[in-house]
Amino acid sequence: MAVLKSSQSKHAEAQLVGPNLVLRPPLIRDWRMWAELRTASREFLERWEPTWPHDALGRAAYRRRLRRQVREGNDGVGYAFFIFRRTDAELVGGITLSNLQRGAAQSCAVGYWIGKPHAHNGYMTEAMHCVVRHCFGRLGLYRVDAACMPSNEASQALLHRCGFRREGYARNFLKINGAWRDHLLFAMLANEYEPPPGLAKAALGDDA
Repeated sequence: MAVLKSSQSKHAEAQLVGPNLVLRPPLIRDWRMWAELRTASREFLERWEPTWPHDALGRAAYRRRLRRQVREGNDGVGYAFFIFRRTDAELVGGITLSNLQRGAAQSCAVGYWIGKPHAHNGYMTEAMHCVVRHCFGRLGLYRVDAACMPSNEASQALLHRCGFRREGYARNFLKINGAWRDHLLFAMLANEYEPPPGLAKAALGDDA
């Protein structure tokens, strides 16, 4: 019950809407859909992610993940979204804002994953635009950072397509799939962002 109550945080009603997608925070009821998609995509995703724990897809692990995300949302330091297709409410992936900094920085980092059955359909491009617009609008941030491995050409193409600029190269930046990996560093600034035509406003409002 604690998880169910805590999920009604000030972030719980957040919903971002695009032409083809709806993004909203994960809920308890999403566990089975999430676990099935992650299971079907495991080989596709593991090479780009930290090592999966042995119980990574279990209900208990999902509840722990959800509790952490609710705490971060309530504290204003991170926000998680699941990405759903509008036509049939199918889960296609996820996107997360982390390390949100206020004060002089006004920045955050964005991370993302797409299920294998839904890759190469433009969903993550639309979802990224929705989230970046939310960052520079509702959240009032000035900078969004992203990182990907040099071998992840699809992720690099996504970031370039959405308007991110490459800023650097970080050696052994993150431990991915059991080994420390170099990463390319990207960023986008609020005064550089140009939303694509037809992108719906975020449901919570947008000051951009």
